[in-house]
This record gives sequence, C-alpha cells and structure tokens, in this order.
Amino acid sequence: MLRIPMHTPTPRLVIVLAVAQSLSGPALVTALRDGGYVIVMRHASSPRETPDKQAANPDNVKLERQLDATGRAGATAMGQAFIDLKIPIGEVFTSPTYRAMETVRLAKLPNPQPREELGDGGQSMQGTSVSQGAWLKEKVTRPTTGTNIVIVTHMPNLALAFPEWGAVADGEAVVLRPDGKGGATIVARIKIEDWSRLR
Repeated sequence: MLRIPMHTPTPRLVIVLAVAQSLSGPALVTALRDGGYVIVMRHASSPRETPDKQAANPDNVKLERQLDATGRAGATAMGQAFIDLKIPIGEVFTSPTYRAMETVRLAKLPNPQPREELGDGGQSMQGTSVSQGAWLKEKVTRPTTGTNIVIVTHMPNLALAFPEWGAVADGEAVVLRPDGKGGATIVARIKIEDWSRLR
C-alpha cells in the first residue's frame, strides 16, 4: 500500500553564484601573454596640488598636476615589467590630463589615445558625467585577440562606472576578462609596485 507522508518537506531553492577565478603570479602572466584582457588603472601617484612654474616639468606648460617621484618610478617600473614579461599591449586609452599622459609616457605604452571620456573635465578629483561612466563601462566589455587593452583614468571616473570596486589606489590596475556577451569579469587587482614582482 502506498503511504503518503503527512508532511512533505518543501524543496530548498539553491542559488549558484558564478565566482571568477582569481589569477596571480605565473598564471596571471600566462593569461596576459595570451591577450584578451582589459587593464583599467588609475594614474600613478600624484600630489593633489598643482606645481608652480619652478617645480613643473618643462613640458607641463599648463601647470597641471604631475606625478611625484613615487609615481614616476612606479610608472617606469610597470612599463619595464610589461616588456620583460612579454605582455602584449594593443590599444591604449588615456585621460588627456598631464598626470595620466605622464603615466603612459613613462610606462612606454604604445600609441596612446587621449579620450575626454576618461578625463577630469579640468576639475581635479571632482565628479564626472554619467556619459563618461557609461563609456568606460562599455569599453571594458570589448574582447580583443592576442593583445590587451590598457585604460588610464581617475578615481572619480572609476567610482562612477564601478562603485562596487571601492577605492582604487594610485597606479593600481584592475584586470578584466570580457566575456564577449556584453559583460566582463575581474580576474586580478594589481598595485603598481607589484608588476615588477611578477618578473
């Protein structure tokens, strides 16, 4: 005789969350050598004050904020690490501000494309527009083959586009893997001084 239990447990709903596998050390280097990633970074260390004419770099004719000694050393070392590690860099998009362009120049990143969407609108550390955040969010979802994209911008831009990232340190990079379907997954966060340690 079939017996029907008086109380049937309600099945539990199981939600599976996809968690990105973090990459570090040799695994990260191997992945970046294969290309297909977007490296989004905040410009290297820069004091908040603009320099006077005596302290400004000779080519900083507009007397904008520029990198300090730590920022210059970090950008140079990061660029050398890219070369030593044989990490291929394709497109490079940068804020047109002096400190961002100086980061790119000292890192010897190829053919930088200054974009107003990545800039600070001439208002250092101020809020950015919604359209700038949308541009940045869309840019990190574009997959590439064989090379990596580098994007250099500012903390307000990052905070607007990716509030879930929290604070991003001067020179820190967030490495994302676009999925080809309009999304991207963070696979690593790297402080600027840590690139050299990957060698």
